[in-house]
Amino acid sequence: MNGIASILVVDDNPKFLKEALPMYGYEVKVAEDGLEALKMLDDENSHYDLILLDVMMPNMDGWDTLKAIRKNKKIGRIPVIMITAVSEEQKVVSGLKIGADDYIVKPFILPNLLARIEAVLRRSNWQSEANVQKEITINKNVNIEILTPKEKEVLSYVAKGASNQEIADKLCVRDVTVKTHLNSIFKKLKVSNRTQAVLLAMQIDLIK
Repeated sequence: MNGIASILVVDDNPKFLKEALPMYGYEVKVAEDGLEALKMLDDENSHYDLILLDVMMPNMDGWDTLKAIRKNKKIGRIPVIMITAVSEEQKVVSGLKIGADDYIVKPFILPNLLARIEAVLRRSNWQSEANVQKEITINKNVNIEILTPKEKEVLSYVAKGASNQEIADKLCVRDVTVKTHLNSIFKKLKVSNRTQAVLLAMQIDLIK
């Protein structure tokens, strides 16, 4: 285990997750329907720690894909988070009975999804014992006032999934300036990456 979780995004419109999740330290592969996902999962050289599975897809929908995953002994233990529309929420109980580990309803905010991903990965014990021992404990009592107004603004954009370049464009600064702000934020909040910074900001109500 190299400490980087590998996520298979199964969605016929994967652009947002494909671009956003790598910025938070995840390795991402994409399948645009259930049939393609099952082929990728059956590849002997593949390894996935988590599956983000959209419900509404062509060829094979998310529920049938989930059933096929759970029936396959080789891949049946991979945790799955279902991505559903509001109109499908009444089917969630059935999905959980089939074997979904969690679900999130569209439209969702990225910090909510990140929190669910981390929780499911933690429950599935994908990290080695050594990595768990090294994990930084997020301190809810941290004083957010130690951040400058500009750093708070940068962190808010990070929480929305913006890349360094996108943040730089919005703030009319250079990319290197954004990196400097992020390094300062990580140091002040005593975290080591963007995901931990966003989760901490959520816990102390800096962002919603």
